[in-house]
Amino acid sequence: MARSIAEIEHSTVRKVSKRLIPFLFLCFAISILDRLNISFAALQMNETLNFSNEVYGLGAGIFFIGYFLLEVPGGALMTKFGARKWISRIMISWGIISGLTAFVTTPAQFYAVRFALTRCSGSLLLPVHGVVS
Repeated sequence: MARSIAEIEHSTVRKVSKRLIPFLFLCFAISILDRLNISFAALQMNETLNFSNEVYGLGAGIFFIGYFLLEVPGGALMTKFGARKWISRIMISWGIISGLTAFVTTPAQFYAVRFALTRCSGSLLLPVHGVVS
């Protein structure tokens, strides 16, 4: 007996949701932890590296300015390369740049790493939204 198109579609959506939604939830959880991590690190980082409140504030602000500027172009690139490759690229480069944060010693390095993090993770929301919808 042949299954109807509606049954096949429902089955496919259910299977994809079971596999993708947990992974995408994990990606967003990491994203939120990454954004919050800098505020927890600031408690000791500012004193250790002799950063003023202005240096920390600009570094945190660069992150969100980059999100504003790079989210839409990242979504367009996801369309060009495909969601699987683009989300994989985001997560791998994000991990590498996050690790480089440990080696920051100057305000310029701090700004560069924060903006690089934005370039890595700033285009996560649109591709994920495109995959889910």
